[in-house]
Amino acid sequence: MGEEEQSTTETKPLSGRDIRVSDAEREHVVEVLQKAIGLGMLNLDEFTERTDRALASRTRGELNAVLTDLPGLVHPEAGMVPRQQQNPWVPPSPQYPYGAPSGQPMELNGKYSALQRNGNWLVPESMVIRNKYGATKLDFSQAEIRYPVVYIELQVKWGSVELTIPENGAVDTNSITDIKFGSLDDRTGSNGRPGTPRFIITGRVHGGTLIIKYPRRGFFG
Repeated sequence: MGEEEQSTTETKPLSGRDIRVSDAEREHVVEVLQKAIGLGMLNLDEFTERTDRALASRTRGELNAVLTDLPGLVHPEAGMVPRQQQNPWVPPSPQYPYGAPSGQPMELNGKYSALQRNGNWLVPESMVIRNKYGATKLDFSQAEIRYPVVYIELQVKWGSVELTIPENGAVDTNSITDIKFGSLDDRTGSNGRPGTPRFIITGRVHGGTLIIKYPRRGFFG
């Protein structure tokens, strides 16, 4: 019986969180923690403690434990957070500093027209906005946002873009590649600061203004 029990134990399938990690994965997590401290998500003591744990980790479950409260930064097979909050495990890039979004982005296309979303609408994890000679207004203040990180790629020519984010949200505009014959007006002052959801804005705005703001408050609030 002992041999049978031992055989059953040996053939038990491993979950994603039990898979061993490599030095490259540990170093990648340390780089992610460095970005988190740069964005104000961690203080120096937290960074030091989590770095030590990351370097000592043997499995994905142990490694992801240092990232579970940082939005969008866990391995999808580790089972640490709900599925809708997971992003694939890929190294950060200028376009995707928190890892690439899963699935295909929602595309909004317009020409000589207005693109608009407001009220109670469902926000996807990633969006691509293409508009020529038109205005784009996306109001996220009352929307249903299921993801801690939302990616918005702008491909806009000769048109304005206005983004209204929730009061507890923040933006990251550091990956916008080109603003030509136009301007960026971030009225939230949240670029690089902690906030959930976090809107990662990339792409180009040619010949127009990108305005980012919080919802307009009433006279008494």
